[in-house]
Amino acid sequence: MKMLIALYVMVFVAVAVVGVGGVQAQGLEAGDMAPGFTLPGSDGNTHSLVDYAGKTVVLAWFPKAFTGG
Repeated sequence: MKMLIALYVMVFVAVAVVGVGGVQAQGLEAGDMAPGFTLPGSDGNTHSLVDYAGKTVVLAWFPKAFTGG
């Protein structure tokens, strides 16, 4: 039981320090321009939105295996 309480406290502190998701949501509406971002791809390369300027971009993401997502 003490271990479970300690785990809850650690999660609470981590969320308080980092914030949920680590970044503030930007309140975008449908049709708004997407803010610039860089993400790692499943191909092992890093992809930036600016690299695809003028092209249609579709983002798809999936939880890693066995993560409960």
